[in-house]
Formats: sequence, structure tokens, C-alpha cells
Amino acid sequence: MKYSTRPRFVSGAEAAVVVTTLALITGCGAADDLPTVDVGDAPPAQTDELRTSHAPKLKWVPCGEDTPGFECAVAAVPLDYDAPRGPKTGVALAKFPASDPDNKIGTLFINPGGPGGSGVGFAFGFAEVLESWLGGRFDVIGFDPRGVGASEPLRCFDTLAEIDPYLDPGFPYLPEQRRPYFETQRALGKICLGRGQRIASHMSTADVVRDLDWLRQAVGDAKLSYLGFSYGSYIGNTYANMFPDKVRALAIDGVLDPRLWSSGWQILSDRVASDETLAEFFRLCDEAASDCPFGGPEGSAAQYRALADALLEAPLVDEDGFVFGYDELIGITAGALYQPEVWVDAAALFALLAEAVAGEVSAVETARASYESLRERLSGTPGPSEPEAPAEEYPNDFDAFLGNHCADAEYPRTFAEFRAIGALAEKNSLFGPYWWWFNAGCSAWPVSKDRYLGPWTARTSAPVLVIGNYFDPSTHYDGAVASSKLLKNSRLLSYAGWGHTAFARSACVTDYTLDYLLEGVLPPKGTVCPENPNPFLPVPELRVARALAPIGLPPSWVIGRPTR
Repeated sequence: MKYSTRPRFVSGAEAAVVVTTLALITGCGAADDLPTVDVGDAPPAQTDELRTSHAPKLKWVPCGEDTPGFECAVAAVPLDYDAPRGPKTGVALAKFPASDPDNKIGTLFINPGGPGGSGVGFAFGFAEVLESWLGGRFDVIGFDPRGVGASEPLRCFDTLAEIDPYLDPGFPYLPEQRRPYFETQRALGKICLGRGQRIASHMSTADVVRDLDWLRQAVGDAKLSYLGFSYGSYIGNTYANMFPDKVRALAIDGVLDPRLWSSGWQILSDRVASDETLAEFFRLCDEAASDCPFGGPEGSAAQYRALADALLEAPLVDEDGFVFGYDELIGITAGALYQPEVWVDAAALFALLAEAVAGEVSAVETARASYESLRERLSGTPGPSEPEAPAEEYPNDFDAFLGNHCADAEYPRTFAEFRAIGALAEKNSLFGPYWWWFNAGCSAWPVSKDRYLGPWTARTSAPVLVIGNYFDPSTHYDGAVASSKLLKNSRLLSYAGWGHTAFARSACVTDYTLDYLLEGVLPPKGTVCPENPNPFLPVPELRVARALAPIGLPPSWVIGRPTR
């Protein structure tokens, strides 16, 4: 969902390249020194629709040797749109230019989700192939939303190691853990907001959307073309409702119900989404029989329940002191459900863990290696950053999630209120507590005065394409259905399969989406794309390259606490 969609975040080395590039573009370093943007005589009331002539000027330069063909820029936008002539902040951009400029339609902006996902890193991993799928007729641009990556990033810590106490346990799965966990997470508000970073007060999605409209103007497009995944669907939905007459083509995949997300009640969706997908995992595993490594006469669901119960009783500990507990099991399972392409590996891990808890000593080390390998595949990186890496070199997705989501949605302020909703989250739901309790970081964080709370029922200048999976573990299918009903002239495209987001996973969804982005052609009403083959069965390679499936990756901090 909100933590999901990117092949990878910008690595420390890439971030250094991007930051250096931005300094060259702007001729300065600090965000306070960014070039001013003249907004003429437009009063504050007009700043949501500034004239194109006052859009930020973009200076594109090569991004670097590691990203051939890409151009980078920074857009200077108002830090506070209530004071458009005031201080500016920089939005980092990475572009893969249209290879057929004579037939260019315009610019397609892309966002990988999060909140906290780097659109620059997403572009480096995805924009070139997307541009080719679009016939070379779009510049494809990824942007780091304000406070993220290279766009004046919010930093709550000095080193990556300082985040560890907030990830252990991954969530409070025992009653005695709940209050200490809540108090630890609650302290994040004081920690993050107490560092004097001006961006901390200006990270709402409404601010991101106003930036996006400035970017549209800066590239010279009369209307926006956009493809957003997971939390990127919320950016798209908010744009459609704040700037309904500026939509050319807007596709959202892995869709949040904006009413739940903005109100802090996303748990009503989360508490069922992962559980329903896990039920499909078990069904398909049993259907595949011997092709599923976790199969057996008693059924995979019963085996998993026994494994979970055993880890609740006592975690596994290897000879190096590595601890694998119940929270690691739920975290790695939640992460694996994003990607049906790794379900065979996940099933193999569960089988090894089942052997280990049954007393097979040799299985413990093998299970650890399997776990760490799967975590690396799911995080899209070769491993975590060095724990003592300086702040500017660690991905700030954890910090940025707080800065954005806590600005958008108001959560209960007291432990008693949080625990009460936690009981609802836990009822008949394996994953409800996992999804609910990390929101405690917002319990002492003020919401933004500029956040957008609706309405969500705009009639846009062109129809919005809303894409939903029947079994999406992170953004429940109901979110897509709800959004398609709320947006007056939208069209719902469904995928009858599994995993987080469908584009580049389903050839059918991909083809319909590309036709829409290129020509504005919508799929017929009621279109349901068929599911891919059973993920546990050996099948020929799908027409859409599996290498692109990492659009649906969760960030590493969601998969359980990092291993060092």
C-alpha cells in the first residue's frame, strides 16, 4: 500500500550523485538558497492555479555515469503555498526523455508510493522501459516528493542505527509490549519535530499535489499525465480532486480509499487485505501439491498456524544470537504477499522454519540464510546501509512516512484509544496489529493545516483509470472500487490475481493502461483481467517481464527489523 511501490530507493551513492547534480543545477547547496520563483501579482488565493509563465524554470543536466540517458533537475517551489513569495524548497527530478520527440505527447509523471518512496530512484529503475512501452512519446519523470530522498529530506536521526529501537519489536504482539511500544513510537513526534527542520511542517499530500501542478506547468503541459502506485494513488486521487480540470490521463494502481487514508481509519481495510491474500497463498499452495515447498497432508494453513503458535511461545535463536520471532514471521509474510513471484521462496522459508521449531538444529542456519535472502529480494537492495552511516546517506523512507502521513491523518492521542482500536484491528485478523500499531508514531504529531480532506467526488476533465487487484495485501480491492465510485467519470479496471499493484504484473492490465495513457482509450466497463498462472507451478515466463514486478515492493523497514 502506502509502503510499497518502488524497485529500489536511491542508494547512498546515488543520493550523493543526485544531491551533487542538484547543487550544480541551482548553483547552491542549502534549500534556503534555492533560486526564488516570481509569482507576479498572483494573490495567495490563486496559488493553486498559477499561470504557466510563473512556473519554476527547470535546468536539466545529465544525472551521472551510473544512470546514462537520464537528466536531473530541481524545481524551486514555495515551501508554504500560503506565502508563495516566501522561502522555496527544492523538488528533485529525474527524467528519461522521449525517444520520438517529433511525436511527443508530453510528460508522464510517475510515483512509486510510500509515503516516503523516492520517485527519482523509481525513475532510475523503471522510466527507461516505461518510455519504450509508450513508444517513445513521453518524457518520463520521477520526482522525490518534498521531504523525501533528495527533496530537502526530513531527517529524524543522525545514523541508521538510531532507528533500530523503533523497529524492535516490529509490532507489539504480546499485551505487555503494547504500552512500551506506544510510548516509544509516540516519542518520534518530539524527536522529528524538535530538530528544527522547516520541511517538517510542510509535507502534506496537498502540498505534494500543489508541487506536482507546478511541475506540470514547468514542463509545458496544459494538463497532467500521471501514473501512480499505492500511496501514489492517493497523490493522484488528491490531484484529481484539487485540480479536476487539469487532468489529461491519470492512472492509479494499488488504490487507497481516500476517505479511510485521510481520516486515519485505513486499518479497516488493512485488517482484511493481507489475511485474504494469505488465504489465497494457502489455497494455491495446496492446489500445487508437491510443487509448493510448504505443502503437506494437513494443509499449508494449519502448518503455518502451528509455526506461528510455536514462535509466539519462543523465538528461534541461532548460535550467533540472531533472533527470529513471531514479529519477524508476520513481517516477512506480509512483505512476501506483495510479490507472488517470490511465493515459492516464502513457502520454502516457512518449511525450514517449521523444521527448526520442531527441533531440527541444522534447519536454523539454513532458515536464517533463506530469510535474509528473501528480505533482500523484497527490499530491492543488496542489503541494509551501514548502521553508522551518516544521515545524508541512509534512505529516509521511515522518516518521510511519518512526516507525510502524520500531516495528513489524525490519530488517537492516548494509549487507551490506541489500544481500543488495536483490539478491533486484531479481531479475526492475523495482520491487523502489524498494520495498526506503527501508526502510533503519529499520536503526538500535529496534522497539517494545509491537508486535504475532500470532497473526493470531482468530475475530472478526462476520465481517471482506477486499477485494483482482487487480492492485494496492502491496498484492498475495495479501495479501488470505492475510488471508482467516488470519482464521477472514472473507470475501474480489475485484475483477478494476487500481489500489490497490477501494472507490469498482468499483461492485460499493462496493455489497457498503456492504451489509456497514449490515446485516452478506456477499457470496457466491467473489464476483469484474468489472473496469472498459479505462482507455485512451473510455467513459461510471462509476457510482461518479471524483472519489472518490483513495482510492488514494500520498504525494508516494513518487513521486520533490519538484520546487520
